[in-house]
Amino acid sequence: MNLSTFQQSRPYTLGVELELQILDAETLNLTQAAPFLLQKTPKRFHDRIKEEFIQSMVEILTPVCDNVSEISEDLAATCHFLESLAAENGYRVYAASLHPFAHRKDQLISPGERYGQIMDDLQVAGRRMITQGLHVHVGMPDAESAVHVCDAIRVYLPVLLALTTSSPFFQGETTGFYSYRSRLFHALPRSGIPQYLGSWKNFQELLATLIRADFIRNIRELWWDVRPHPDFGTVEIRICDLPSRFEEIISMTALVQALVATLAADKNSGHPNLEIISSNKWQASRYGLDGRYITPAEDRSITFVQAATDLLEMIRPKAKEFATLDLLHPIEKVIQRGTSAHRQIAMYNKCKDFKTIIKKIQGDFWN
Repeated sequence: MNLSTFQQSRPYTLGVELELQILDAETLNLTQAAPFLLQKTPKRFHDRIKEEFIQSMVEILTPVCDNVSEISEDLAATCHFLESLAAENGYRVYAASLHPFAHRKDQLISPGERYGQIMDDLQVAGRRMITQGLHVHVGMPDAESAVHVCDAIRVYLPVLLALTTSSPFFQGETTGFYSYRSRLFHALPRSGIPQYLGSWKNFQELLATLIRADFIRNIRELWWDVRPHPDFGTVEIRICDLPSRFEEIISMTALVQALVATLAADKNSGHPNLEIISSNKWQASRYGLDGRYITPAEDRSITFVQAATDLLEMIRPKAKEFATLDLLHPIEKVIQRGTSAHRQIAMYNKCKDFKTIIKKIQGDFWN
């Protein structure tokens, strides 16, 4: 990786990464089937479906897309193919950020030196990371703009988390959290909401120091909730849980694109206290949309429902410019009705059966 170079990227182009679970069709438990499915994947999908660090999940990636419609078309084609391939071989594909009853001790790490080194370093904190998420890359015109957006977007990251929570259960237990995935990440080094960076030079110096100290080998080992990605010329937003409905994935992509563009155009954003931002993130992970959010001006506390409503209003002009206003409707429904985590918790309170929840959540993916 060249620390001096921020690759050229067309502003506000998009790339999306989805991490998906592979389940046994009968037991509905995580199963180590990713290597088998990847071996069966034809060449035309080799750039779209990749291995991840455990063998019971895969990553779906898009190419660089000019707009959200292209993202939707590409992701839909890959997801439909993967679902069909899985079904033909006795598996299911499941979209949520944690499996409700799978145990981390049963998972196998994917082969490869990189994963082995990471697990050797992280130990039990890494072995507990049987999580899945939604990552959105947004193209930036230059390095300074990317750093500015990373700094400015931090106050809104807890809102993005509250809108996507899908991980209320872990290893057969109710966690009391709407996003327990975000709590698991908290145990990792170089994770969570980053400090204020200020400039591309500051970011370069930080990255160079970590690499010289042999703490990291490249930027992929900065597990921040948002990071500049010089190799792609993007800002990568990583805080989101994985929504369990396809339309919500696409809607969040549209929201993130419009938010990044809005912040890039505003060079006067403040720098709220990191403790306030972190407290907001805790509220989002613990209580979801029912949590409390301290506004960027730090002068009042509101619900995440109100914070999300205000965020949609703020980004509406850019969404109109990108012709994505209609694509925000699923997120408007989330604000009214709740996220995947809300649905999972409500079902569990009625039936106390994780398999019933999985079947229902999976069946609603395209609805």
